[in-house]
Amino acid sequence: MKILSPSTVHLFQKTVYDHYRTHGRDLPWRRTKNPYRILVSEVMLQQTQVERVIEKYPKFLAAFPDFPSLARAPLPQLLSLWQGMGYNRRALMLRKLAQKVVSEHREKLPSDPEILIGLPGIGPYTAGAVMAFAFNKPVVFLDTNIRRVYIGEFFADREKIRDGEIAPLVRQTLDAQNPRRWYNALMDYGAMLKRAQGNPNRRSAHYTRQSPFENSNRQVRGMILKLLVTGSPLTAARIVKETGADAARVKKNLVDLEKEAFIEKKGRRYMIPS
Repeated sequence: MKILSPSTVHLFQKTVYDHYRTHGRDLPWRRTKNPYRILVSEVMLQQTQVERVIEKYPKFLAAFPDFPSLARAPLPQLLSLWQGMGYNRRALMLRKLAQKVVSEHREKLPSDPEILIGLPGIGPYTAGAVMAFAFNKPVVFLDTNIRRVYIGEFFADREKIRDGEIAPLVRQTLDAQNPRRWYNALMDYGAMLKRAQGNPNRRSAHYTRQSPFENSNRQVRGMILKLLVTGSPLTAARIVKETGADAARVKKNLVDLEKEAFIEKKGRRYMIPS
């Protein structure tokens, strides 16, 4: 494990904070300490570009301002508001999480990371992000931007760098007095590095290139849900015609979506459950 000198830590923190003071992004979820609002932003930001989340985030909060309202959310309205975000499972998981918070935690998001990870749809990263941004706790976590900063700064001549090598450096350089501000600064610095230097994350042992969305199964699922959210119940044949997708792929996705409780079938027609 690398041990950083105090001067190295100080210089690194200064570099990151200097950039943040000049170029820090004013994002809506950074203007709140409300755990619910921060959780919603973190789930939305999973695999979705910041610009798209900025557009959807206020509309979602206007419809579902707290855990109780999200727990009661009708599925058609929930999926309609999620349209364009992709990975619709996140919306279902977020509603399940809200239902559990309401029923088991008196409508308050727990501030214990082990309890957070036990909630639907929350993994180590989301738990860490919520702990830092909502509760200002000095936890260690990694996302793509944070990983990019440490690979670029401390592993200039290495390939196949594992997160287990990076995490101790995150802990050593953490601003324990203000982790909320520190992680915001790190993420903005990492976003800048991607624009300026390509993507150091390609040298991570965990790097995988996201598959293209065009003509993907994700695209077919999205088209089916969009069609059913905005229209009347439809037969499989009509869905094939309206989406223009391959019939076999549509039918397979209809089966999968029904199993996952996104849609239901009554007679020959498919619809979003009310």
